[in-house]
Amino acid sequence: MTIPREQLFGNPVKAAPKVSPDGRRLAFLAPDEGVLNLWLAQAPRPDAPARPVTKDRGRGIRSYFWASDNEHLVYAQDLDGDENWHLYKVHVGTGAVADLTPFPGAQAHPLSTDPKFPHEMLVSANDRDARLHDVLRVDLRDGAFKRVCENPGDVIGWLPDADFRVRAAKAQRPDGGSELRVRDTESAPWRVLASWGPDDQGGALGWTPAGDALYVETSLGSDTSRLVTLGLDGAEKPVFHDARADLGGAMFHPTDYRLQAVSVEPERSEWTVLDPSVAPDFAALAAACPGDFEVVSRDDADRTWVVFYNNDTRPPCYYLYDRAAKKAEFLFSTRPALEGAALGSMEPVSFPARDGLTLRGYLTLPPAGGKNLPLVLLVHGGPWARDHWGWNPEALWLADRGFAVLRVNFRGSTGYGQKHLHAGDREWGAKMQDDLTDAVAWAVARGVADPARAAIYGGS
Repeated sequence: MTIPREQLFGNPVKAAPKVSPDGRRLAFLAPDEGVLNLWLAQAPRPDAPARPVTKDRGRGIRSYFWASDNEHLVYAQDLDGDENWHLYKVHVGTGAVADLTPFPGAQAHPLSTDPKFPHEMLVSANDRDARLHDVLRVDLRDGAFKRVCENPGDVIGWLPDADFRVRAAKAQRPDGGSELRVRDTESAPWRVLASWGPDDQGGALGWTPAGDALYVETSLGSDTSRLVTLGLDGAEKPVFHDARADLGGAMFHPTDYRLQAVSVEPERSEWTVLDPSVAPDFAALAAACPGDFEVVSRDDADRTWVVFYNNDTRPPCYYLYDRAAKKAEFLFSTRPALEGAALGSMEPVSFPARDGLTLRGYLTLPPAGGKNLPLVLLVHGGPWARDHWGWNPEALWLADRGFAVLRVNFRGSTGYGQKHLHAGDREWGAKMQDDLTDAVAWAVARGVADPARAAIYGGS
């Protein structure tokens, strides 16, 4: 019996849980009358009763976060797909909703919240000039705002420090490169701290706890990206590097902002602990559930973590983790109807292209396996993107119907270093396309695919 498409592609039953900063409540997304809305549980427990706090009846809510006052959730919403995202607050007690960025035709994106400023947040918005995003300091209580940074015309990203001072910015140069600008105080002039050419990658992830250096990811000096600290005097200190893949994720402490762990994804996600205080926690989480995990929410006291687990043959699920007890407790599955279902497993694979370049990807087979199967080559968009291991509804849907599904990170895909990325330069429709053909040939030679029954499918 085939799996109904709705169970793979429909709204999750629950998703995206986040613990409140004080650790007392849990928010999550779930359908209300068929539309994704924000729900609130009065305690961070699997059995805690919950109720909807928003009543959206349109496109639904997809992203949100807790305000530092513990009384509001802030979510992003546009109007019928116009991509002019506004930030709305909802009071978790009364359900009262207000637009914090009511600027016609403008976009707004959250920049920062901090427990030292519980009633405020920093927002990036293009209300003054549609081409440029300034920084606004918004009061959650009444929506009043102050423009604290005006874009000079080339800034594409802002980075506040732990005291809500905007002291770093990334700017686009006319030649296609970029530069990192810093200033010592809010009244000091900006200066260039680092720069990258058009073919380089780089940017700041955050400030160090002391506020005298930045964590910077850079492609300069290596094929795969390096993580360094860059002092305001320009002094560079190495933090992390993996020759197999670029930096993936980074985990910072929720209140003092020290860097605690980083990840790479050569095949599957792998975490490296940099802060010894969380090493026992990562060991406990690795043993708690199969799959790749990520800590997605923490309270300010750092006692309770919400942990996301990604797997290939099980729907994404979440656990609550008690740091004191070193115990992970199952919270919920996003698609409980598929728990225990027979699903095709996903295998990381690698093979050489015709010119010797190593290509990496993922092969999903029907649950019963098989040889000489009809093959679908599922191509990611971008092309400056990449495929990942784990839950993939499209691959599972096709495998459930008897197809082998191959996804390949062809040249030009991100995540595998500069050489792999730039091997796709001027090769659209040429060697980039050859990589896809070579992937099918590899699957045929391996006995997985029937050469007379191969199809290509994808989007961008």
